[in-house]
Amino acid sequence: MSTENYLWGIDLGGTKIEGVIIDRNDFNKIIFRNRIDTEGDKGYEHILSRIKVLVDLMEKETGAQCEVFGIGTPGAIDPHTGLLKNSNSTSLNHKPFLEDLINILEKEVVIANDANCFALAEAKLGSVLEIAPNAEVVFGVIMGTGVGGGVVVNGKVVKGFQGIAGEWGHNFLDASGGPCYCGKSGCVETILSGPSLERFYESVSGSKKKLKNIVANLSTDKYAKETMDRLHHFFGLGISTIINMLDPEVIVIGGGVGNISSIYSEGVEKAKEFTFNTRFDTHIIAPKLGDSAGVFGAALLTL
Repeated sequence: MSTENYLWGIDLGGTKIEGVIIDRNDFNKIIFRNRIDTEGDKGYEHILSRIKVLVDLMEKETGAQCEVFGIGTPGAIDPHTGLLKNSNSTSLNHKPFLEDLINILEKEVVIANDANCFALAEAKLGSVLEIAPNAEVVFGVIMGTGVGGGVVVNGKVVKGFQGIAGEWGHNFLDASGGPCYCGKSGCVETILSGPSLERFYESVSGSKKKLKNIVANLSTDKYAKETMDRLHHFFGLGISTIINMLDPEVIVIGGGVGNISSIYSEGVEKAKEFTFNTRFDTHIIAPKLGDSAGVFGAALLTL
């Protein structure tokens, strides 16, 4: 069967690998979609083999042969060394991941950071279309276990000269965030990620709570309010740097922290205070595709 009208994508996550095939002429038409376990604790070579397992399954289930895959990964390929870097799935770091994947699959592979895939999918398929269908610049934010960002300009992912375009999560934000896994301190990720918010709550309240419970008790728990006030302040401060630098029409926010509704009201109000303009026209919105965005964005890389 010809794959001429198919777009093939894979989203490599820490626990799951998801594959999708969509119709080139109708991005909403799904030909195939499935997930398998990453089994990342078994090491780098095993992760490669698991990707091949999924690719073989995709071809077997559809009877089609793929020529080019898009894949979204944690981290990014360094364009000067060809090695993967900046991944919180640390077994991938400093490895020729793209080269090895091409060799094991015997196919062409197009790769981008998972946050870039998220931004691309929301720009071409998701909520951005409803707000600003002709948006020139879209910035995608993932605020969950970690914090990442991706840049799409005129419908194309911007990777940057060093492969780090959009890495908002590792800008310095405030020293109170403390050490980050990246080796720096006070990164956006150390303040705005879900685990960081939970750590802050514990530091002021003396008790541990999951983020969803902190948010649920906001009206009755002064420490929950303190945690959310801090989130709003630093979200506004952090995102204003993106607005001042890129001036995107739309910023779309994914990840578990992005589900906190007050980000889009109180957080945006704080962003207005720090943005260098006489008014605030930037659309800051929730995603439409949820955790599907990454794999759809990976498929769209092959266009």
